[in-house]
Amino acid sequence: APRPLRVPPRGRVAAGVPLPPPGSPQGPHRPAAGGTELVLGGTGLAVPPLLKLRLSRRTMVNAAFTEIREAAFAHIPSLQFLLLNSNKFTLIGDNAFAGLSHLQYLFIENNDIQALSKGTFRGLKSLTHLSLANNNLQTLPRDLFKPLDILSDLDLRGNTLACDCKIKWLVEWLESTNTTVPAVFCSSPGQFEGQRIRDLALGDFQCITTDFVMHQVLPFQAVSAEPFTYASDLYVALAQPSASSCSILKWDYVERKLRDFDRIPAHSAVHCKPIVAQEQLYVVVAQLFGGSYIYRWDTAVDKFIKIQDIDSQKIRKPNDIEAFQIEGDWYFVIADSSKAGSTSLYRLNQNGFYSHQALHAWHRDTDVEYVENDGKPRLIISSSSQAPVIYQWSRAQKQFVPQGEVGEMLDVQMVKHFRAKRDQFLCLSRYIGDSKVVRWEGQRFVEVQTLPSRGSMVMQPFAVGQRRYLALGSDFSFTHVYLWEEEKQKFAKFQELSVQAPRAFRAVPAADVQLLLAPSFKANTLVYRHV
Repeated sequence: APRPLRVPPRGRVAAGVPLPPPGSPQGPHRPAAGGTELVLGGTGLAVPPLLKLRLSRRTMVNAAFTEIREAAFAHIPSLQFLLLNSNKFTLIGDNAFAGLSHLQYLFIENNDIQALSKGTFRGLKSLTHLSLANNNLQTLPRDLFKPLDILSDLDLRGNTLACDCKIKWLVEWLESTNTTVPAVFCSSPGQFEGQRIRDLALGDFQCITTDFVMHQVLPFQAVSAEPFTYASDLYVALAQPSASSCSILKWDYVERKLRDFDRIPAHSAVHCKPIVAQEQLYVVVAQLFGGSYIYRWDTAVDKFIKIQDIDSQKIRKPNDIEAFQIEGDWYFVIADSSKAGSTSLYRLNQNGFYSHQALHAWHRDTDVEYVENDGKPRLIISSSSQAPVIYQWSRAQKQFVPQGEVGEMLDVQMVKHFRAKRDQFLCLSRYIGDSKVVRWEGQRFVEVQTLPSRGSMVMQPFAVGQRRYLALGSDFSFTHVYLWEEEKQKFAKFQELSVQAPRAFRAVPAADVQLLLAPSFKANTLVYRHV
């Protein structure tokens, strides 16, 4: 077996390491004053409750364990050295070492882990030495070592790493890192067996891989983003309440960047909805205070002109806007989240948009989604006071009529839909509790998947080419991007994005570049590129 990294004798914490009796000359080094030594050995258990006791300078507990869960050692934050050797680990969870900000040496050797989660080493900002030798690891998740900013020594020897597309990132990392890594060899596939991973060329991998990478940082906060095409050019409208405006950005096809184009004054904008209808460009500006308005682009003077006020008695606290066409006519609907307001539908005629129908009054609506299912136009409205309700368009009445609700789902923050082959799905996001993906089958909704989503204000499905993704944002942690697996009819974790307090995600096809916009309520708005 490979020789492990050398461990300093002071302040060790060992788990599952067979040691001689305490009085033996070959016994463990005695820690210096102020050090702590914990030795765990014996049978396989989960991390034992005894670990939660306040440790003495030298404590020996006759118990080993096979699972390390989240924050398993957070109660001993002063740890600097941790050995977890010769156990039968099968699982090391995300954030397993959370709280160990002083940990410098971590040795996980001679176990049977086989796989690690991407967030295993998150939070170990002081770690300099890491050994994963002899663990039967067959692959390593992408960017596994990214949280380890000052890692100087890494031992991966004695594992059965498969040199396939899942390990390509490691080849790239080994080329650029300053970390000392002893030679690691491929165990498979046949053409690479026995070769040093460091000697592989990126061209050796015949992979079709995808990822979202940072493309542009927009130096402002925003709460909505709406891409649109007008006169053959690509634009994005963003609501910026902190800047008291709706910003219109234009895509520069040469520089491949979004650039400032124009601004519409809006002191408390929550949504700026562009509508291109009858060769005219309109922007509906929804504000929390001071009323909401409709602007039109005037080609004679090349600027936006305010053409209409929206009735402030109906729209008191707007939260979302959707625009759509039915039978050749243009409509938009505003979800109103005030107790006294009413979600309202507006129709475009020759002179502008005018009130067409009041929907769902006094329910504090949070989101509205337009869906065409079986050729029938429908609206799904989520609210703070009841399950999402469904309205269906009546061709005879030229109005939406109540049809039912998406049962057993209260406090839904947002409703979005997507179609996979012939099936229609709804994504129901919740700020408190789990979000869900359900399949729409006639008059019923079948739960397909539950996703943890504490602090989520947005859950957006989108497609890039033939791939279908789901972005699930959070105010408390990373945004999780999921990839739809058609065979399993479920989303699988694909990537984490660091977006603070995201309020929307919008896929934008910009010629040969596929973008993902992520407006942030607290920080810069980010633009990712799909590669």
